[in-house]
Amino acid sequence: MLADDPLGQARESSNLAPYEAAFAEIAANPMHQLIVGELDGRIVATCQLTILAGLSRQGAKRALVEAVRVVADLRGHRIGEALMAECEARARAAGASVIQLTTDKTRLRAHAFYDRLGYTPSHIGYKKSL
Repeated sequence: MLADDPLGQARESSNLAPYEAAFAEIAANPMHQLIVGELDGRIVATCQLTILAGLSRQGAKRALVEAVRVVADLRGHRIGEALMAECEARARAAGASVIQLTTDKTRLRAHAFYDRLGYTPSHIGYKKSL
């Protein structure tokens, strides 16, 4: 699912070793969760949820959602909505007071999806490759 669009195809790889190493590191840290959506025995969605401790907002915890994906043939069937609802429930249970994510500027359908779920594009994100 990570390579299921032009952006992902340009940055993902068929070499599983780095993904396996990342999975092990994520699994070892209780502040990270990999969430998988399954339908009739088929994996149809996934994302990563990270709970971050912070100093701003009076020391509030925040939740960060990354790598939200739904299989192409099931987009528009509310699977992504269920996935995000699960993220929000887990974030609340972990004591987070805000949930945030970034999405590529070119993912216009994703922007409409997050808008519909009540997310607001309140900040400008910056990235720099290292």
